[in-house]
Amino acid sequence: MDKKKQQQIDEISNEVKEEMGQFDILDVILDESNVDPIPLQDEKGNRISFEQVAVVPYKQKIYVILKPIDKIEGIADDEAVVFVADESVSPTVLRVEQNQEIAVKIFDEYYNLVDEAVKNGKVTEKKEGADNKAKKGNKGNKGTK
Repeated sequence: MDKKKQQQIDEISNEVKEEMGQFDILDVILDESNVDPIPLQDEKGNRISFEQVAVVPYKQKIYVILKPIDKIEGIADDEAVVFVADESVSPTVLRVEQNQEIAVKIFDEYYNLVDEAVKNGKVTEKKEGADNKAKKGNKGNKGTK
């Protein structure tokens, strides 16, 4: 990933906070009936809205794949970002997963979950982007809802 894109991701991830700290982000991302955009704030106070693609538990942590609704420079419309729920602070915050190997594993696990759901008849057809396994790093992996 080039330095400019990494800086843009870092800017978002330094401490992406729930909007105004008025809700528990875990309640929102774990609510299967929630279809509303997920509003987050970066450390500069800029509001960024995301569409939730998937929640992926991995190695005793909760990861969430979010697709920006608002335009973010350097992130294409068909790209998503892996966040990790940081429960070491209260309230829980989402941070961009910085480890590219883990981010790729989270996308792979997501693809496996989609394939399993299709196989078990829980989903009638694969969701767009579910077979796209381009390994370009965290934000370069594509996944759409």
